[in-house]
Amino acid sequence: MIERYTLKDMGAIWADENRFRKWLDVEVAACEALAVLGKIPQEAFEAIRDKADFNVQRILEIEEVTKHDVLAFLTCVAEYVGEESKYIHMGMTSSDVLDTSLSLQMREAGEIILQKLKKLREVIGERAKEHKYTVMVGRTHGIHAEPVTFGLKLALWYDEVNRCIKRMNHAIETISVGAISGAVGTFAQIDPFVEEYACRKLGLRPAPISTQVIQRDRHAEYMTTLAVIGSSLDKFATELRNLQRTDIHEVEEAFSKGQKGSSAMPHKKNPITSERVAGLARVLRGNALAAMENVALWHERDITHSSVERVIVPDSTILLDYMLAKMIDIVANLNVYPETMQENLEKTLGLVNSQRVMLALVDKGALRETAYHWVQRNALKAWEIKRPFKELVLEDSEIMEKLSPAEVEGLFDYDYHIKHVDTLFKRVGL
Repeated sequence: MIERYTLKDMGAIWADENRFRKWLDVEVAACEALAVLGKIPQEAFEAIRDKADFNVQRILEIEEVTKHDVLAFLTCVAEYVGEESKYIHMGMTSSDVLDTSLSLQMREAGEIILQKLKKLREVIGERAKEHKYTVMVGRTHGIHAEPVTFGLKLALWYDEVNRCIKRMNHAIETISVGAISGAVGTFAQIDPFVEEYACRKLGLRPAPISTQVIQRDRHAEYMTTLAVIGSSLDKFATELRNLQRTDIHEVEEAFSKGQKGSSAMPHKKNPITSERVAGLARVLRGNALAAMENVALWHERDITHSSVERVIVPDSTILLDYMLAKMIDIVANLNVYPETMQENLEKTLGLVNSQRVMLALVDKGALRETAYHWVQRNALKAWEIKRPFKELVLEDSEIMEKLSPAEVEGLFDYDYHIKHVDTLFKRVGL
C-alpha cells in the first residue's frame, strides 16, 4: 500500500485522496470482520489488507463509464488486489461505505474545528483579562445605558465559545456512527457482527438501527451546530464592526502596512475581515437549512440528500475553519482605545448614572414613581441644554431634600458599576 499522507488542513479532508482512503478503510475493516467470522479465508483477507490500494485518476476514468462512484472505486481496487478482490464488499451496499466514511470525514473535520475553537477561547480569554477593568459605556437599543467594561464583553464571548465547544463535542459524538447493514438495513446479506467489528476498528459506534443510510437527523445536528457557531462569530464580528464605526471608534481591526481601505477614499480603514465573517455566517445558516431538508427521505432511502451533502458538508466545515482562523486573528490583534471609551462614556453628561440617583432617592424614602419623575426631568433637561446631569441634580431642591451633596457626588462614581467584575470573571472561569 502507498504511504498515507498527512492531513495538513481542512480542505485535505475533503480531497478525493482522503475520501477514497476512508472508503478503503471501511472495506478492509469489513473484510477483516468477515475473516474473523470465517466467511472469507484468512489468507484472502491478508492479501486484501496488503495489496488493496487505488489511484484517484483511474477511479475517475472508470466512473466516466460506470456512472457509479463506488463501483468505479471497487473496480480500481480489484486491479490492485487480484483474485481475492471477489471477497471485497460482500453483502454490502454503497451507502455502507459512503455513510460510514462520511462519518469519519465529518469527525476529522469536527476535531479541527474544536482545535480552532479552543484557540479562539484562549485568545479571547487573554484579551478579556487585559481589559478586565477597561470601563466603557454599555448600550441597549444602540443607546447609552450604564457602564460596563470591555473585558466583560469579552468574558461573555469566552463563555459563549465554551458552549460552542460543548455543542461541537456533542455533534462529533452524534455523527461518529457507522452502518454496514446491507441494502435496506436488515443485515439480510451480512452479519451484524461485521458492522460492530468494523465500526470498532474505525473508532465509530454502530448505528443502533439504520435503513440503507445513516439517518440524516445526525447530519442535520452537526450542520446546525456549525451554523450556531458561525452565528456566534457573526455576533462577535457585528459588535466589533459597530464599535469601529467612526462615531464610536472604541476598537479597530489591525491595519497592516501597505493595506488600503477604499479605491476612492484614501482615508478609509474598514472592518473588512469582521464583515467577511458576518457574511459567511449566512452561508452556514443556509447550508444548515439544506441539511434539515435532507432528513426526510423516501422509504428506506433515496439520493436527494447525496448531491446536497457533497456541497454543504465540505463547504461548511471549510468555511467555519476559515472564519475561526480569521476571528482568532481579529481578536488577537485588535486595537483597543480606552481613552475613546472614556470620552464616549462622558458624551451623555453623566446620564448613565440616572438609575443610581433614582434608587438612592427610593432608599431615602421617596416613592419610586416620584423619584423616577424627579430624575427623568433633570435627565431630559441635561440632554436638551447640554449641561452635566450631576449639576442639575445638585440644583434640584426636591432631590436635595433627600440627598446630601457628598451623596450625590458618590452616585457618579463609575467604579460602582464594575464592582462585581471579579465575580463575573470567576463564574466563566477566567
